[in-house]
Amino acid sequence: MTWRHREVLGEYRELAVVAVAAVLGLTVQSPLLWVVHHQGIDVLLVVLVFSTAIGIEPGSLRRLTASWRQLFLALVVGASLLPALSWLVSTMVAPGALRNGITTIGLAPCEIASIATTAIAAGDVALAGGVLIGSTMVTVLVAGPILAFESPGTSVNPGHLIFNLLVIVAIPLAAGLTVRLLTPLPAPGEAVASTTSTLAVAGLVALVAAEVHPSRNYLAVLLAALVIVVASAIVGRITALGSGQRTIKTLLLTTSMRDFAIAAALATDAFGPAAAAPLGVYGITVLIWGTGSAGFMRARHAERGRTSRASEAGEPEEAGDHQQADHPDDHGGEHVGHEHADHDRGDDDHQAQQADDDLDVGGRLGSHVAGIVVFDPPLPFRLADW
Repeated sequence: MTWRHREVLGEYRELAVVAVAAVLGLTVQSPLLWVVHHQGIDVLLVVLVFSTAIGIEPGSLRRLTASWRQLFLALVVGASLLPALSWLVSTMVAPGALRNGITTIGLAPCEIASIATTAIAAGDVALAGGVLIGSTMVTVLVAGPILAFESPGTSVNPGHLIFNLLVIVAIPLAAGLTVRLLTPLPAPGEAVASTTSTLAVAGLVALVAAEVHPSRNYLAVLLAALVIVVASAIVGRITALGSGQRTIKTLLLTTSMRDFAIAAALATDAFGPAAAAPLGVYGITVLIWGTGSAGFMRARHAERGRTSRASEAGEPEEAGDHQQADHPDDHGGEHVGHEHADHDRGDDDHQAQQADDDLDVGGRLGSHVAGIVVFDPPLPFRLADW
């Protein structure tokens, strides 16, 4: 493997992990199905939520109030445009259980993995967390009425959904944030949390893939999943118009990544177990999209950082050469003073940016990819400037 290949693999290491796990899940299914049937997905979800929460800087949460407009807009879009989008795209699939399952994608909240992919991409982790919590509450409130409007005669029991979200999301999330608030996490601890999350991610993707048995009927499902991911990413980018780069990355990822596990629970509750089958295909698709695009954004972020540092390092020397060449010695002290002042201002700007980046846990969390819900019974799958 050449140096360039190793560099690319390092930039997209989360995508590589997800891809390998998906292949294993599709090929070595029997032992993984045993784990699924013994609530292995639920256990890994709890581990993932806790390890994600413990890696969030308390300071980033205090900055969430400054992003309330973007948060509100993201929740409105999630409650209106995305359900309409998934309903419209579902017409690409033949009528029946598979189409019914596709309609529930837009009703699900943002994927918990979007917090981690936002961190990988050097986005606003606090805003991503706010979108996750807010969109989960919106799902509980509007999923039932919207499904009843789209498919008369269907109903969703919110009590079961609320209990699952409480056990899988709320409790481990609160526990992780509390531990981080009370006990500063050293660098080795962050490394352990990142490694734990990566292993949980790989396990979850493998378990979800083990529930999928591809067939010709799923070609339309795969195409619909791809269309939903691309269209929702465009919606997220439009939602973030006029915002900074960190907000753009955050809203793009949280809008385009919907929780396939909650969508499967909604489909099962409203239409029966067969309707949950296409959500496994969507889950694999959206996780590959999220980790891949986050890796791309991280690479672009690092490249801009290197370019900025190289520019700052070169300016003083170039300025000095310019002064010596174009100005007489008797005025040299005046020009040198101006150059030092400009350089100091550049250092201040760089330090301010660095302080802002320190609040962002993007380079330290690693990859976190999963859905949020307890399955009882387990999932019935049988089948460039960001």
